[in-house]
Amino acid sequence: MNDIDALWREVDALTEAGELRRLSGAFARFIGSLGEGAPAPALMLACVLLSELEGRGHSCLMLDELVDDPLALMGWNDEQWRALAGACGPLPKSVKAWNALLAGAGQVWQAGEFSFDQPLVLDAERLYLRRYWRDETLVAASIGARARQLRAVDAGQARYWLDILFASARQADSPDWQKLACAIALRGSVAIITGGPGTGKTYTVARLLALLFAMAPDAGGQRIALAAPTGKAAARLKQSIDKALGELAEKVGDQLPLRELAGRMGAARTLHSLLGARPDTRAFAHNRGNPLDVDVLIVDEASMVHLEMMAALLDALPAHATLVLLGDKDQLASVEAGAVLGDLCHDAQAGGYDAATQAYALAASGESIPPDFTGGAGALAQQTVMLRHSRRFGGPIGQLALAVNAGDVTRAEQVLRSGDAAVRWIEHAQPEHVLQLALDGYRPYLQLIGAGEGAGHDDWARAVLQSFESFRLLCAVREGEWGVGGLNAAIEQRLEAARLIRRRGEWYVGRPVMVTRNDYGTRVFNGDIGLTLADPARPESLRVYFLEGDQVRSVLATRLRHVETAFAMTVHKSQGSEFAHTALVLPKSGGSMLARELVYTGITRASRQFTLVSPASAVLAEAIGRQTLRASGLRQMLGN
Repeated sequence: MNDIDALWREVDALTEAGELRRLSGAFARFIGSLGEGAPAPALMLACVLLSELEGRGHSCLMLDELVDDPLALMGWNDEQWRALAGACGPLPKSVKAWNALLAGAGQVWQAGEFSFDQPLVLDAERLYLRRYWRDETLVAASIGARARQLRAVDAGQARYWLDILFASARQADSPDWQKLACAIALRGSVAIITGGPGTGKTYTVARLLALLFAMAPDAGGQRIALAAPTGKAAARLKQSIDKALGELAEKVGDQLPLRELAGRMGAARTLHSLLGARPDTRAFAHNRGNPLDVDVLIVDEASMVHLEMMAALLDALPAHATLVLLGDKDQLASVEAGAVLGDLCHDAQAGGYDAATQAYALAASGESIPPDFTGGAGALAQQTVMLRHSRRFGGPIGQLALAVNAGDVTRAEQVLRSGDAAVRWIEHAQPEHVLQLALDGYRPYLQLIGAGEGAGHDDWARAVLQSFESFRLLCAVREGEWGVGGLNAAIEQRLEAARLIRRRGEWYVGRPVMVTRNDYGTRVFNGDIGLTLADPARPESLRVYFLEGDQVRSVLATRLRHVETAFAMTVHKSQGSEFAHTALVLPKSGGSMLARELVYTGITRASRQFTLVSPASAVLAEAIGRQTLRASGLRQMLGN
């Protein structure tokens, strides 16, 4: 048996063992078929790893990591790696040797040379699938150009309006980062505003919109669009901005017609809807040849925006438009490949503002940037602001989130064991603990359903939906008794035993569902959460009700083909949501998927109470100690 046959045998064995996706082996075989003669086993190994990493959210294969620590790269043990690598014969021992091997393959294009549309790209010791290299290059070029494209600003006029918009008292020992963010965003074609929960990202952007409105030469003609990755996040963005603008309108009075601005913005949309997603194609209606009709675009929950979507968005954004990205850089990155927000504001904590930015910020906002945040760190750093003071998370939930984010296991465990009512840790949990939490958490909305409508159907449906949204079970994994699938089935059985639901097939009154695929015909989108209730016009029929801001809308249950029960949902799917009480369920062992960012994101979904459920206490320490670092060349490209 030659080396390539031995490699395929090991790839198939790892696939059957669940360590590799079937796609990874199939992709490598496809790449091998494009060359002449038998493919080099080392090239096929690189293709297997590249495909597998893409499935885990990485945009490329870093050759130095492949040389230095392949076990950490894949999360495998030594025996698994030796079986796979040993089947290839001698592998390159250095980055230079890997570069030479890949550059000599006909399926690989070296960036900067003549292209024959090869499927793989080798760029600065990083191996890419061509489309991810193209997307990363587009994002870096577009964001870099926008960061360098600064506008002339009347600093005196900006100071006048910012003093009005930020007239309330603040902490005297630090600058008003929200005010600084507005001043900095005013002068650029791109601005990034990052911060944890309660730091006031949407509060800030509402004031930024008012500032842009006040200073625009043609305020009445300004086209503003609001967008987010999911329908729920988009609805929350619009609701938050409308509320903030309403409060501002009372404060500024007749000086600015802010209610007119709020009314003219229209609804926030999903990014898919904004760009004009079309069935059966990855292409969008809006692109460089058919750009978006916007002057200002606000994108919330930007940590959820994957590389391909960000590239499509930037490709469709007109050159004159201002792009504002809002998000928490420490949250989980997108499910698909890329960690764009994390890459763009990786060093936001340090600031790195140069002398020109410091002078402009002082003149336009009256705020002095402290010396600790100066130094000059590139064009994008000058257009990035991290909000540092949380108005929501001053108590135990905030302390826990900070400890997890810092990787401080000891402090996190101290907070969880403090006895404070806001945080609880069920350390050696059994499935029964989770089922009891679900019974207690979901009983109120199910009792509301049982009590009947009362006065008006829409008001009742709204109250039921709001009650359901007050509690949620979040899981780290999808499979197993501690995962979404196992828990949803077990919770249904427990609620039925308690006579809170009556199942009659797949659909039943009270069933919460999550949409798993965009459906433009029914205007429901991936990640939307709805509740199944009886149709008031035809009680024998069931409709699924969705809450969009304060508005209730419904769709016939039989029209929703791509949904799943949502008593329990993954942490990934919870991004953009907030619940009064959040319970995070960790598995017995989570592997490489269980990491610090996942625990932090789960904690920060809770506004009043957080419960951690873990069958083994060591799982928490394991998760906090593992930080997700996605392979990407975006930061290097921006630096260049």
